[in-house]
Amino acid sequence: MIDHALFDPATIDPETIRINAEIVAAHAALPDPWSLPIAEVRERRRAGTKAAPAMPHSARAEWLTIDGPGGPLRLRVVHPKPGTKLRGAYLHIHRGGWVWGSADEQDPWLERIADACGFVALSVDYRLAPEHPYPAALLDCEAAALWLAGPGKAEFGIHALTIGGESVGAHLAVMVLLRLRDKHNLPRAFRGANLNAGFFDLGLTPSVRNWGEERLVVNTRDLTKFADGYVREGIDRRRPDVSPIYADLKGLPPALFTIGTADPLLDDTLYMSARWAAAGNGGHTAIYPGGCHVFARYPSPMSERALELIDRFLMALA
Repeated sequence: MIDHALFDPATIDPETIRINAEIVAAHAALPDPWSLPIAEVRERRRAGTKAAPAMPHSARAEWLTIDGPGGPLRLRVVHPKPGTKLRGAYLHIHRGGWVWGSADEQDPWLERIADACGFVALSVDYRLAPEHPYPAALLDCEAAALWLAGPGKAEFGIHALTIGGESVGAHLAVMVLLRLRDKHNLPRAFRGANLNAGFFDLGLTPSVRNWGEERLVVNTRDLTKFADGYVREGIDRRRPDVSPIYADLKGLPPALFTIGTADPLLDDTLYMSARWAAAGNGGHTAIYPGGCHVFARYPSPMSERALELIDRFLMALA
């Protein structure tokens, strides 16, 4: 049962209100990303902005290359620090609307999971739209999952596998689980999924459509442009192989859904988590008052609580 008090504005702490106001102001001071060439936006993102400071690269991170459907596919790999008991692996899929982002833009998150959970953490450097539209990103992530569930297990000496991501990364994580179940007869190759602020309906849920112009990380236009860049015109966005919210979800592993109430993708998580539970998959939905899109990206006590819950969820799967 969802606690309705979580949606009461009075429950939002002052720190969250301050962070949200700073994010909106920082985005307002930047050029409209859709007025710039995609390559420039990607480079600005990598360098970091006041709206989204860059995360530092890990000195422990390595690149691993495997065969992918579009050619060599790179995986960003962070091993647990020396002395940490190795317990499994976490396959991470990055955010960025299918058009921005890369596997080396969240090393601190990979390090945290590696050290807290004893997992080898791998992030997929999948092909980006619009140069590589649907299903390129999905096929790359599927290839990474199949590799990890096959030769990767032996290479790392592990058995317990988990998967997850933020925003479109959560979308791709669910799509990978569905393809493993339906195309490869591997419904439980991964023991659980960490799904943070997922974009599960590319036809756009009411919370996305009704959000408006305020860019609290993302807005209605951003999410519409992301979906348009990834899925070409003429493809039915209610197809379950495009929008996983319409898929048969039976037989999938437990999932932790994380969402803030000030996220345009709020409905995506509320709808998907309800369908996940109705399918009997198990898991938990964590709702954070006032949290913006992927709010854990911005350090705060609430972000730390969310990350600690993710740690505990993943560790329980090993």
